[in-house]
Amino acid sequence: MRVAFLAAPEGVEETELTEPWKAVLGAGWNPQLVSTEPGRIQAFDHLDKAGTHPVDRVLSSRTVESFDALVLPGGVANPDALRMNPLAVDFARGFFEAGRPVASICHAAWLLVEADVVRGRTLTSWPSLATDIRNAGGTWVDEAVHVCHAEPATLVTSRKPGDLDDFCAALLKEFGG
Repeated sequence: MRVAFLAAPEGVEETELTEPWKAVLGAGWNPQLVSTEPGRIQAFDHLDKAGTHPVDRVLSSRTVESFDALVLPGGVANPDALRMNPLAVDFARGFFEAGRPVASICHAAWLLVEADVVRGRTLTSWPSLATDIRNAGGTWVDEAVHVCHAEPATLVTSRKPGDLDDFCAALLKEFGG
């Protein structure tokens, strides 16, 4: 299984990228870091710079076709930058249109709101996004992880780094099923 991890050039939360990445690798799947620019992305540990990670693929209009599933790590700056990029918004929306599973943690739900894919769905996120999700037609719940099987695509969502164990277990189950 080929799993895209979408991150902006700067601002992704380190553990929300690396822990699901390790889970995907541990399942024997092929994770690839997709970004809006080539080179390396700069991750953060909250507000402090953390590691850098090499970009495997730059977004293009046909990128969705190369993957079976999508992981959207959070961090405040990461999804804020991505939701301003039309290719990133189209990329996220494309997984839903293709019926491929998506997993989103923390602030990454902002990209889902921008892609107009939360309407009629139940999901969780960092609590400050609850109003945005409701305004976009979704139902927000305060749970460590929530799986929404609304058609056409399964959506796994989680609130924060402290929920990563539950998030990784749920995404492996849903992506593998």
